[in-house]
Amino acid sequence: MNFNLGWQNFEQEVNQADDKISLAKAGLFYAQSEYPNLDIEKYLNILSAMADDINQKLPAERYPLKVVNTINDYLFTDLGYQGNSENYYDTRNSFLNDVIDRRTGIPITLSVIYLEIAQRINFPMTGIGMPGHFLISPDFEESGIFVDVFNQGEILFKEDCLAKLEQLYQKSVKLEPHFLAKVSNRQILARMLTNLKYIYLSSNQLFKSLQIISGILTLFPDNPRELRDRGLIYYQLDRPQQAYQDLECYLAILPNAEDATIIRKLLEKRL
Repeated sequence: MNFNLGWQNFEQEVNQADDKISLAKAGLFYAQSEYPNLDIEKYLNILSAMADDINQKLPAERYPLKVVNTINDYLFTDLGYQGNSENYYDTRNSFLNDVIDRRTGIPITLSVIYLEIAQRINFPMTGIGMPGHFLISPDFEESGIFVDVFNQGEILFKEDCLAKLEQLYQKSVKLEPHFLAKVSNRQILARMLTNLKYIYLSSNQLFKSLQIISGILTLFPDNPRELRDRGLIYYQLDRPQQAYQDLECYLAILPNAEDATIIRKLLEKRL
């Protein structure tokens, strides 16, 4: 299988209304760039089987906290899923097939598995894009609870989220409302891809970085920072026409960006 097929499938999956996007399918499709022979249906079936197992364990009265505790017991006690704190930047933490196989991941990918299971048991949950540490929450009016999937499904309240933020940033933090706001499926996928982008850039894997950035731009075509970064990678790869196009778009959107002068100097050379 040509790895480009995965990105074609990814583009097709995300090219629909946000609430129709399957996070599992989209995540597995981009994983095909790393695993060209990936069996998508196998992993979708695993998620469905997990949901079936949980359905059998659920109490008759599905109060949010009871459902969350049932999912937690199954995922973290029965199956042994865990956050990979020892090797957080292992690329395998960002591919859903690896996370399912290894039962190990980072907050965003473990959360996607949790969200996909919740959807299959008809229990509405949503992603919460807290800075530095992704959470999920039952999607009910004023549910008031958050779930930290990276830490064995730890149940948090707003005060706990603030304490976690202060621990992350090692300073006093004001809990802004948008810190605990719901995020869209596209935002979740972009966050997953952004993790991979920085891992690949840190190891100077430019071609893989280019693929990932293009994936982010499939989700958000006018994202200026991604256009700039893709243009700079094109420049490094000696692809001047594509570099020029992306960098021109970047300056058109952010003409007064801090690095605008540097970018303009590159463009003056006509690359």
